[in-house]
Amino acid sequence: MRFQTPLVPATLIRRYKRFLADCLLEDGREVTAHVANPGSMLGLKDEGQRIWLEPNDDPKKKLKWAWRLVEHAGGHFTGVDTGVPNRVLKTALMAGEVAGLDAYELVRPEVKYGENSRIDFLLSGAGRPDCYVEVKSVTLSRTPGLAEFPDSVTARGTKHLGELAAMAGQGHRAVMLYLVQRTDCTRVTLAADIDPDYAAAFAGAREAGIEVLALGCQISPEGVTLGAPMPFLNPAVSLG
Repeated sequence: MRFQTPLVPATLIRRYKRFLADCLLEDGREVTAHVANPGSMLGLKDEGQRIWLEPNDDPKKKLKWAWRLVEHAGGHFTGVDTGVPNRVLKTALMAGEVAGLDAYELVRPEVKYGENSRIDFLLSGAGRPDCYVEVKSVTLSRTPGLAEFPDSVTARGTKHLGELAAMAGQGHRAVMLYLVQRTDCTRVTLAADIDPDYAAAFAGAREAGIEVLALGCQISPEGVTLGAPMPFLNPAVSLG
């Protein structure tokens, strides 16, 4: 997935009201950017961080800038737009490029299921059970090389785990897919200390038969593409 317009470097002044950020462009202008991320963005919203913004000239949009990336030391990046994983994965799934999820003829996004929920992707194929795929964007890292989910309490995420477990109990495939939007991490786990309820629901869902898949990303100011599979560590293992 390539960004629609070339990204512009900036310095973060502050993020506020969840979806807004004041930023300082290199030419000295101060602008307000949209933040497509409802999470806490722990470790990504410190004043003075180097970030990348996407400009737009869409008259329908109130804000002319959108915050897309955080740049880290060593030329690494984190993607902060939580809508990117689904866009990247839709293309990859339809092209049969995700190992383990490549034998399905039909890929349908945003299908209603459970209790007033929508599964990110429902995969179907002749002679095989339907496959329900829930996607989570992972951006937190508190230990070098280790990505963690979630970065704040997520009752919605806990609900999704219960609904995936129910699908597995009905004989369907149910896959929890963690897409790590960081280029400085090589493994991923749960932040059980941040949301113990999510970690408990995850353990129950694993017992019910859900599968877990973790994938990395290749990220640059030009765009975001799907990366290689990444080891998923159980919380107890990661804390050892």
